[in-house]
Amino acid sequence: MKVFGAIALVGLLSLVLLSALGVVWTRHESRVLFVRLTTLQNQRDALNVEYGRLELEQATWAEPRRIDEEARSKLGMVTPAPQDIQLVRR
Repeated sequence: MKVFGAIALVGLLSLVLLSALGVVWTRHESRVLFVRLTTLQNQRDALNVEYGRLELEQATWAEPRRIDEEARSKLGMVTPAPQDIQLVRR
């Protein structure tokens, strides 16, 4: 009977140790994943700021007045005189 009790005690002790190791491993993985989540959230926030800045820049570049100024200064375009305008009909 004493041998069976000793074997049961060793078995239960090993199960407790395995359970403790499982808890430690799970907590470690949880911390690693939390750090990764925080890093990804910070990256997402930075990308959202960059996206907002790019949208603002695009809106500025696409403004009709700016396009008109660029066409006149860099391409030398001018508004045609009324006598130079022709209507094309089908």
